[in-house]
Formats: sequence, structure tokens, C-alpha cells
Amino acid sequence: VLLAAAVCTKAGKAIVSRQFVEMTRTRIEGLLAAFPKLMNTGKQHTFVETESVRYVYQPMEKLYMVLITTKNSNILEDLETLRLFSRVIPEYCRALEENEISEHCFDLIFAFDEIVALGYRENVNLAQIRTFTEMDSHEEKVFRAVRETQEREAKAEMRRKAKELQQARRDAERQGKKAPGFGGFGSSAVSGGTTAAMITETIIETEKPKVAPAPARPSGPSKALKLGAKGKEVDNFVDKLKSEGENIMTSVGKRSTEAAKVLAPPVNMESVHMKIEEKISLTCGRDGGLQNMELHGMIMLHISDEKFARIRLHVENEDKRGVQLQTHPNVDKKLFTAESQIGLKNPEKSFPINSDVGVLKWRLQTTEESFIPLTINCWPSESGNSCDVNIEYELQEDSLELNDVIIAIPLPSGVGAPVIGEIDGEYRHDSRRNLLEWCLPVIDAKNKSGSLEFSIAGQPNDFFPVQVSFISKKNYCNIQVTKVTQVDGNSPVRFSAETTFLVDKYEIL
Repeated sequence: VLLAAAVCTKAGKAIVSRQFVEMTRTRIEGLLAAFPKLMNTGKQHTFVETESVRYVYQPMEKLYMVLITTKNSNILEDLETLRLFSRVIPEYCRALEENEISEHCFDLIFAFDEIVALGYRENVNLAQIRTFTEMDSHEEKVFRAVRETQEREAKAEMRRKAKELQQARRDAERQGKKAPGFGGFGSSAVSGGTTAAMITETIIETEKPKVAPAPARPSGPSKALKLGAKGKEVDNFVDKLKSEGENIMTSVGKRSTEAAKVLAPPVNMESVHMKIEEKISLTCGRDGGLQNMELHGMIMLHISDEKFARIRLHVENEDKRGVQLQTHPNVDKKLFTAESQIGLKNPEKSFPINSDVGVLKWRLQTTEESFIPLTINCWPSESGNSCDVNIEYELQEDSLELNDVIIAIPLPSGVGAPVIGEIDGEYRHDSRRNLLEWCLPVIDAKNKSGSLEFSIAGQPNDFFPVQVSFISKKNYCNIQVTKVTQVDGNSPVRFSAETTFLVDKYEIL
């Protein structure tokens, strides 16, 4: 019977321990503390016995993987189980160090439970353990998909009814009549009209999604209720500031980038840290066709500890679009071409300390439509005095995950707010800049496409150019640093990396 499985230090300090029979904490800590004292340095056994238990162990750098079993347990089976335990640990931990084991302790315990149940080995392999711990259920996916479909249908029905009520109210107001009563809500024209108006307002209000809080405005006299030509004063003031050389933030992409930088979680930086950043500049025609797409990427290396200054970066390039790579002049180009490693031409020299150094950059320029990461189709159609606009997006690259996506559609000035029909996501109406901002928190393989419908007075040309902004933690070109090693000894070095994919310009003209 297997009593316990533990990862401990050479001194016998328990980092992770999983007991498969009833044992107190003091008992297991005592057994592990006694374990290093029982080992004979001269012998090459992988087990040690006492009067009550047997320790089966395997050294892992500065740690031990230890199984505590009864003395009558089958040693051959225990050794096989030990090997499986030892293979599980690197699956969850990048380095066999105490803090890394502590960080992933619960993942390890769940995996240990898949290997042993009630003290007896289960007939599982490493792939099965990985599958079981992920707990990926097809039935759960189906259930969620059905529930999401039902929710979407209910919302669509609610919006359709709200649109009907609002259209009826608009028609009645245009003809100078009271709005008719709906269903059983009131018999007279007056009570029916009032009730219909109340119902319409209620449904339209519930339909609107929660809008993110607007930035705090500077205190001062409000102009919200002033009518007439006074409203032009704001635009005139902005124009004056621009003429005087003030930098007014009007670009949707820049604002989104700044917001993303503020909202980005702090990165746990190691002594060797890398920033992998890509920027895209893209222009599309409204009738389809990519006019130009240019993407620039760079790997920036930051070293904060002198002892890691002489290193090599192992780069994995899975790009299949024909991206052009260029290394820094001080980097050994032959080494990079032959082995995909970034190292200095003179191996005796060190990388600069405490400064960002660009070691590799790449560029992709194309007019190939299939390379567009996110396609936008804006379709305005005239309907009497107003214009019905249908706009939809579709993610072309399933591997990407775009966050904080804002699709900004220009609106004609002086015609009021748009009437929103169906929408996936949220929207903001910026009346000062005459923009409708369609906000989507995440676009990924599970949320590949979506649409927005609205109507407003205007001509089809009034709704272009459409501008798009987003930020992503996955880069477009599959270029990543997979490993960092020392020049001397080729020993691995712990490193951290942050990947950012930003928009420089993304327009549909």
C-alpha cells in the first residue's frame, strides 16, 4: 500500500505531500525529516527501509520525489509508480525548484490523486492524467452552447418587440396622433398611448447594455441644457487648441492602447525579461480588398542581473506567411540562421545590463486578403430619410485573442443619437465627436463573429472611415522565445516574457 507521495528538499523539508491513508501532519513531517538521515551515501539504492515503512525515492536536482510505502508493498510496482510521479512534476513546473513546486502545489496534488487512489496505483498514463485534470466535458460544452443560443434568441425577440413598439410610437408622433394601445394595456386611446410609451421606454432601457464609466470631466459650468448655436463652441475650442500646437487625443487606437497599458496586469519579471511587441497598420476598402497591411515586430531583451549577461535565446519561428527577419548587428547571424539562437558575435562579451536591447525584429507587408486578422463589413442602406446600417466582424485567425476591441463608426452631425437594433456586445455614443463606438471585451475562436444594426438620418458615405482598435497578448506572427541558456555550460536560465499585439492604424475606407 502506498501511504504518501511527497516532494521534499535534501534536508527533509516537505514542499508538497499527499497522504493516501489517514495520517496526521506531525507523522508525515516526522517521516520526511527522518528520511535524509537514513540514506547511505556510498550505496546506489533507490529505497530505504525502517522498522515500519519503506522510502522509495528519486533525486530531482535539489529535491527528492519520495514515496512512503508499507514494507510488504511490491517494490517493482512502487518503482514504476515513482517514475510516473517524477514525469508528472515537469508537466506543471518549468523548473525543479522549491518556489515553483509551491506555486503549482494544487495542480500536482490533483495529478497525484489521478495516479493513486486509496493507496493503490491506478492504471493510467501521462496523457490520461493530463486529460482527467483538465476535466474537459463534451456534455458541458453542449449544455453551454444550448443555453447561450436560448439566451441569444430571447434577447433578439426582446429587441424585435422593443423595435416594433418604438416604431409604432414614432409613426404615431409623426402623424400627430396618440400611440395605440398594445395587447390588453388600456382600452382608451389616452391610457393606451401612455402605457405603450412606458412599455417602450422600459424595454429600450433594459436593452441597452452597461456602458463603461466615462472618464471624469474637469469641473466647471455645464452646457448640457444650452441649445442653439452654442454647441459649436466646443469644436471651435478644440480647433483653436490644435492650431496652437496642443496635442488633442482623437485617435481611437491610441486611446485604447493607453487604456490597455493602464489595465494590463503587472508582469512577474525575472532577471532575464523579454518584451515581444507587434504593431499592425492596415487599410481596407469598404467593398472588400486589402489596400495595404504592414506589421512590425521586435523582441526587446532586458537583463537585470550580471551573472545572466552571457546568454543565448532559443527562438521558435512557426510563421508561414513569409515574414522578413532581421537581427541586431552585434548578434551572430550565422548562429541564428543555423540553430535559431540569438547570441552575440563575440561569445566572451555580455549583453548590456538594466537596459532594453532590441535583438530581433521582423516585418510583413502584404496585400493578400487572407492575411487580414479581423474583417469588418459595414453595409449602410438608405431607407427614406434615414439610413439603416449593418456592420459585422469576423476573426480570420483562430489562434488570436483580441481584447478591448473598439470599432468606431462615424455618424452625421446634428441628427441625434442612433436607434440601436440588434447588437452583440456593448456600445457608446460619443455625441461630441459624432462617433458610435462598438465595444467588445474579447474576440477569439469561441466568439469569432458578431453584428450590430442601427438606424440614423444620413447618407451611406457618412459612416466611413470605420476605425478599429484592440490589444492582444498573443502575437500575429508565431515567433516566440522558448528557452534561454548560458553560453558557458549550456545550462537553462529562468526568464519571463510579455507579448503584446497593438494597432497603429486599422481603417476601412
